[in-house]
Amino acid sequence: LFPLSAMAPLPAPTAASAFLFHAPPRGHHHHHKPKPASSSRPTTTLCSAAPSSTPSLADQLEPLSRMLLTDKPTPAADRAQRPTPEPTWVNPSRPRPTVLSLRRQRRRPAANHPSSAPLQPLLRDLRALPEDADLAPTLHAFFPLPGSPPTSSDALLLLNYLHPSWRKTLSLLSYLRALPADAGFAVDTILFNVALKSLRAARRWDEAERLALDMLDSGVPLDNITYSTLITAARRCRQFAKAVEWFERMYSPASGVLPDEVTYSAVLDVYAQLRMKEEVLALFDRARGSGWKPDHVAFAVLAKMFGEAGDYDGIQFVFKEMREVGIKPNIFVYNALLEALGKTGKPGLARNLFEEMAAEGVEPNARTLTAVAKIYGRARWGRDALQLWDQMRERKIPADSILCNTLLSMCADVGLVAEAEQLFEEMKNPDLTDVPQPDKWSYTAMINIYGSIKDADRALQLFVEMLQSGIEANIMSYTIVIQCLGKANRIRDAVEVLEAGLERGLKPDDRLCGCLLSVVALSTGEETELVLGCLEKFNGNLVKLIRMLGDNQVGTDELKDQLKAVLNAAETEVRRPYCNCLIDICQNHGLPARRPRELFRFAQGYGLYSKLHIRKDDEWLLDLRSLSVGAAKTAFDDWMAALSERVTQGQPLPQSFNVFTGSSTHKFAQGLASAFAAHLEEAAVPFRPSESQVGSFVSSRVELVPWLQTSSSSSRVVAG
Repeated sequence: LFPLSAMAPLPAPTAASAFLFHAPPRGHHHHHKPKPASSSRPTTTLCSAAPSSTPSLADQLEPLSRMLLTDKPTPAADRAQRPTPEPTWVNPSRPRPTVLSLRRQRRRPAANHPSSAPLQPLLRDLRALPEDADLAPTLHAFFPLPGSPPTSSDALLLLNYLHPSWRKTLSLLSYLRALPADAGFAVDTILFNVALKSLRAARRWDEAERLALDMLDSGVPLDNITYSTLITAARRCRQFAKAVEWFERMYSPASGVLPDEVTYSAVLDVYAQLRMKEEVLALFDRARGSGWKPDHVAFAVLAKMFGEAGDYDGIQFVFKEMREVGIKPNIFVYNALLEALGKTGKPGLARNLFEEMAAEGVEPNARTLTAVAKIYGRARWGRDALQLWDQMRERKIPADSILCNTLLSMCADVGLVAEAEQLFEEMKNPDLTDVPQPDKWSYTAMINIYGSIKDADRALQLFVEMLQSGIEANIMSYTIVIQCLGKANRIRDAVEVLEAGLERGLKPDDRLCGCLLSVVALSTGEETELVLGCLEKFNGNLVKLIRMLGDNQVGTDELKDQLKAVLNAAETEVRRPYCNCLIDICQNHGLPARRPRELFRFAQGYGLYSKLHIRKDDEWLLDLRSLSVGAAKTAFDDWMAALSERVTQGQPLPQSFNVFTGSSTHKFAQGLASAFAAHLEEAAVPFRPSESQVGSFVSSRVELVPWLQTSSSSSRVVAG
């Protein structure tokens, strides 16, 4: 926003400055989950010593390091690893089902196979043995040598019978491999494959890879099923690098084996899990060139990958390839495409796809409705989502808890309180309807609705009801209740809820800390110390920063270092809300007047307030929608100071100026537009509400420049 002529002369380019100017810009923080950024730090090499008068590279990079935040929060010792869902797999040795499902084709158990009748006594004996027992004595007694060795059919039936127990499977395989050569029995690839499938089902990757390497050492050939089983086992165990390694070994000319359609689909999913988009497309093209016809699994993987990346062109590529191959989407491919379109922000196209699915006769399921409800909720199409819900209930499509909770959350987003209450009551009376009973997520969604309309009594009543019904509240429930009580100025009640949660084993996260910061901003006097005392129990650095803000003796550098430490220790998505609340605290509690501007500029330097300013040829716009009331005032005052400096220096200005605070037409809006209008009136800045756009304040150069010129100092600009 500042003119180049107003800035200090740039120093001569150095290695550090060249890196800074060519580094990619930091991404803007949206409400979506942020993508992990790859490190672009330059590597240094040892070189001859520079003259003492020349600063070292470390000294040159030191100012840059002070301006950067870490991409990920500082790891905490007590932070548990979040579980990740397991991928699906399709058996390559049998016809694949026509849907993406974890269920296989139903097969007769090995123990009930007609040819297993002579083996029933042996099967009973093996069942009675402990899990880690040696099966060799029992097997030797049933198959005495040299006269009665087991046949290949007997071995295969026994391995299939022992499939649920990977230890007994390996013990049986060891017995078969130890049979003497004169017994006339040879362990072939099929038996190894059955053992590998048992290890895959048990998620024993180390044992599976060890067995495969043993096959290579023993000269047993690995066939297509062997490689496919290993690749899918590695994927199921989240060993994606190993899956790629075995696929590359399979694809090498020395293996003598070519991947089939199931292997291609599995490896595409592995590459997608690793976010290796280029490798996915390269493998897809290479497989298509070799004559492979992609199946529904492959297209669902591609749709999911492009959806996670927000790549609408990629989704169009999936549609194009499906038309060329001649495959019509099934319900699971439609679900993947709908979810992808929702993540790319294309609600209209998602609705058209849903209508196309109905026209094709594909029956939607609960996951379909969940995806559509999320899309409609983000697009503020609440009535459409509820109408769809009524239609699906008339058709008696079964609803699961995920769908019902999604509809409740959608009602919270668009302000449909009565409809949410009706659905919640139906969930509490499952005998009258076919919907599931409410769980902790259902209660949390309803508490969020009451918290959004500032009905603290009903939110707290429902929270107590959840605890009394035996449903343990999650961290989100506590956060919403505390925030609702804080907005209702019931600070002591909020502190009591927090302390009760801590006694029940609640582990506060960064979002709860941000909620407590907002409560601190709303509190006064002794209540402020109560909240800070609770916050200090699990985030002492944040409380230390607040106390530093109120200390006039604390310098700018010291404050900046403490802020950087707090932000680096926090999740990326809460860093901007932290700064918003800290600025609100400074303004509401009468802290030194310079603190809000300092915090705003520190956060702006860290990239937390990027894209607030939009410059066009004839209009400059300030977008305040993502800021709190205090932060919005500070951002506007900082903008006015910059414009005042441009006027003083004679720099050109556009014809018009626009400040956008959001429409605030939604019943759950926090009133940023009205608070900002009061700030404009107090500062007597010549901005007026726009006649064409609600929540927008406009001014012209003719009106604003005289005001900037007559403002005696920045103290008037920063009034209030």
